[in-house]
Amino acid sequence: MTAKFIGYAGTYTRKTSEGIYRFVLDTEKATLSKAEVAAKVGSPTYLTISEDKKYLYSVAQDGDLGGIHAYEIARDSGELKSINGQLVEGAPPCHVDEKDGVVVTGNYHKGEIGLHKVDSNHELEQGKFLKHEGSGPHDRQEKPHVHFTGYTPDGKYIVVADLGTDKLVTYKQEKDELVHVNTLTVKEGSGPRHIAFHPNGKTAYLLTELRSEVIVLDYDAATGSFTEKQYIKAIPEDFNETNDASAIHVTSDGKFVYTGNRGHNSIAVFAVNEETGELSLVERTPSGGDWPRDFVLDPTEKFLLASNQHTGNVVLFKRDESTGKLTQTDEVIDVPEVVCVKFLPE
Repeated sequence: MTAKFIGYAGTYTRKTSEGIYRFVLDTEKATLSKAEVAAKVGSPTYLTISEDKKYLYSVAQDGDLGGIHAYEIARDSGELKSINGQLVEGAPPCHVDEKDGVVVTGNYHKGEIGLHKVDSNHELEQGKFLKHEGSGPHDRQEKPHVHFTGYTPDGKYIVVADLGTDKLVTYKQEKDELVHVNTLTVKEGSGPRHIAFHPNGKTAYLLTELRSEVIVLDYDAATGSFTEKQYIKAIPEDFNETNDASAIHVTSDGKFVYTGNRGHNSIAVFAVNEETGELSLVERTPSGGDWPRDFVLDPTEKFLLASNQHTGNVVLFKRDESTGKLTQTDEVIDVPEVVCVKFLPE
């Protein structure tokens, strides 16, 4: 495996950020290069890289318009070449995923899911949108707030976490339409935000923003349904300040789950029970900054990088592959208003 990997950082551009940033992680030297602007675009808060590793899709905003933008990736340099964007009136999405030439988006403010096809010239077509209905008991659940829209590991379904309605909804894509398959309603006031799947394809981990809990789920690929198995806190029981849980990721060996805590400003480490998939807390490590909006495991999974939005920094941690524990290094790079980081796979 190569020693150097190109990372892309998505940001808000409310203050000094100019768009998407690019940097290099050297895994042999455990160093990060200075971040440079890779593409100037409004608030590219979330990014995804296509399955064939040739294209990057980004959230985008231009004044009162919001949507997504497509870029071609230069494999050697990692430079981004703009292809096209599709923006409509209103707030931009907060999440984007891609599979088989279809880009799916989730829009927090509009409470809707978008489907965008990619044509033969690799340009994004205008999307078709499905709006959720409903609300929840929390004061931030006055309406639907779609926060995650992604594909199940088997590729059969699109799963949607709706923070505003406490629902995890499964859809099947039929031509250009989303057809409802199943709905799981979780504990009231939880605010489901992001979901990650175990590599066995049978267990999923749903992170709730408002209650800062991980819900362990059994996933039935035959029916597209989920069943609750365990609730476990990502923050200490005695932490009484505001905390908005942010991101969740699972190691490729399926042994550990990591979550981000904005407010407690930590990364929680959980060990996975090999038989049941249930979690036990290993530790909580300070994120090295304020408001860890997301974090990422590098392609070797020997490192974890935390992206702290309010301090505008990306912090490098070494990861013990046997215990899951994190050790902060001295490597910190500035990325203004950083939200997420995605690595270009080998």
